[in-house]
Amino acid sequence: MLFFSIVLMVVKFAAYIITHSNAILTDALESIINVVAGGFALFSIYYAAQPKDENHPYGHGKIEYLAVGFEGGLVIIAGVAIVIRSVMGFFHPKVVESVDIGVYISLFAGTCNFFMGKYLVKKGNIHNSSLMIADGKHLLTDTVSSVGLVIGLTVIFFTKLYWLDNLIAILFGAYIFITGYQLIRESVNNLLDEADYVQLEKVVAILNKNRGEKWIDMHNLRVLKYGSHLHIDAHITLPWYDKLEQSHTEVTAVENLIKDKLEGEVEFFIHADPCLPISCPICSLKECPVRKAAFVKRLDWTLQNMLPDHKHTL
Repeated sequence: MLFFSIVLMVVKFAAYIITHSNAILTDALESIINVVAGGFALFSIYYAAQPKDENHPYGHGKIEYLAVGFEGGLVIIAGVAIVIRSVMGFFHPKVVESVDIGVYISLFAGTCNFFMGKYLVKKGNIHNSSLMIADGKHLLTDTVSSVGLVIGLTVIFFTKLYWLDNLIAILFGAYIFITGYQLIRESVNNLLDEADYVQLEKVVAILNKNRGEKWIDMHNLRVLKYGSHLHIDAHITLPWYDKLEQSHTEVTAVENLIKDKLEGEVEFFIHADPCLPISCPICSLKECPVRKAAFVKRLDWTLQNMLPDHKHTL
C-alpha cells in the first residue's frame, strides 16, 4: 500500500509539471496524504497486532481508529488548501498544457486506485480491520475523483476553456473535504464504541440458528471492536436448578459457537442468569422438573429483544 502510494504520487506530480493543471495538482496533493497516511497505517497495523498486556488488557486494536482520524484530518487540510489555491487561480490564471497527457495519466491512476481500493476493502472485511476498509474506501473515492478529472480535462482539451481547470479543482477540493469529514466521523464513532449493527446482526443470526435447548433467552448483547478483535458481552438465561458445572458447559458452548462462526479473534464474556417463572411460557425444555407454566412458543431472537437488558417474556 505504501509503495503503491509513493509511485502514484510521483506519477501525478510528473503530470502536474507537464500540464500545469490545478485539477491534476489536487490529485497529486492528495497523494501526499496517501503516502503519509500509508506510513502511519503500516505502523498502526503492526501495533494493533501486538498481544494484550497488563496496560492494554483489551489489546492495541483501537490505534486503527486513531489512524483513520489522522488520515481524515490530513484529507480535510488538503481539501481546504486545494480550494484556496484554485480560487487564487482565477486571479492568476495559467495556461494548461499537454492536456491529453494529463488525461492518460489520470486514467491510469484512477484504474490503479480502483483495484487497490477494492483489494483493501475485501481484505479489511476478512480481517475485521477498520483501517484497511477506510483506506480502501479512500482509494475508491480517489477513483471517482480521477474519473471526474478525466472528464473535465477532456472538456478543456476540446473547448480550450482553461478557467474550467480551477472550477474542477474547487469541486474536487470540496469532495475531498467531505471525504475527510467522513473519515474523522467514523474514527470518533468507533472510539466512542458506537454500536456495530452489522456485527450484531451476524451474532444474532448465528445464535438464533444454533441455539441450544437450555438457552432460554439471551439479552444485554454488546459488540465492541478493537481493531480486528471483537469483544462480545451478553447475558444468557439458563435453568436455575442446574449445577455450576452444567451452566459453565452451556456458556462454553455459546463461546465456541461464536468463535467458530465469526472470522477474526473473538473474546466472549457471558453472564449466566437463572430463569424465573415468567420464562416458562417461552422455555422449550421438555424435561423440566419445576415448570410453573406450560410452554406456549419459542421466541425468535432479534436485535429488538437481545439488546435490552431484561429477560424475554411473552
